[in-house]
Amino acid sequence: METIFNDLYKKYHSDLFNFLYYMVQSREQAEDLVQEVYIRVLKSYQHFKGESSEKTWLNAIARNVAIDFFRKQKGLNQRMIKKVEIFDLQVKDESPLPEEIIFQSEETKLMYRCLEKCTVDQRSVIILRYIQELSILETAQVLGWKESKVKTTQHRAIKQLKTFMNKTLRKEMAG
Repeated sequence: METIFNDLYKKYHSDLFNFLYYMVQSREQAEDLVQEVYIRVLKSYQHFKGESSEKTWLNAIARNVAIDFFRKQKGLNQRMIKKVEIFDLQVKDESPLPEEIIFQSEETKLMYRCLEKCTVDQRSVIILRYIQELSILETAQVLGWKESKVKTTQHRAIKQLKTFMNKTLRKEMAG
């Protein structure tokens, strides 16, 4: 089991951390939630049947961990999370951190700020499809949805995200 766990960690740790970071917008909280994912993996790996890829299975666990976190934080629909100052934290991973990626361009920063305003389902689809680069089928498997629901949610999420971005830009230009 230790070898399997180490392999999963090496292959997917960065993806899991990034997914959870984008969901909760807090490095510290994402680190805690990743640990919860690994606890659930250790408890349930013997039940993994291989009907989906390991990556899909791990992302499904990570999404459920995030949803449980939101439920504990004043309910699923209230997703306002206190932000922590993340720049002073020590970096252990060699790959770029989500906050480093965010600051690549003004438009990218705006997109990530506005992503926080989307619903949990919309945010999940955008993160899985465009950041984690999962296919529609893989995204459906992670979310436990039909492919048509992923497509519909993706369409609505992109439309909603563009609306939020346009409103934010107008406010910033006016003020």
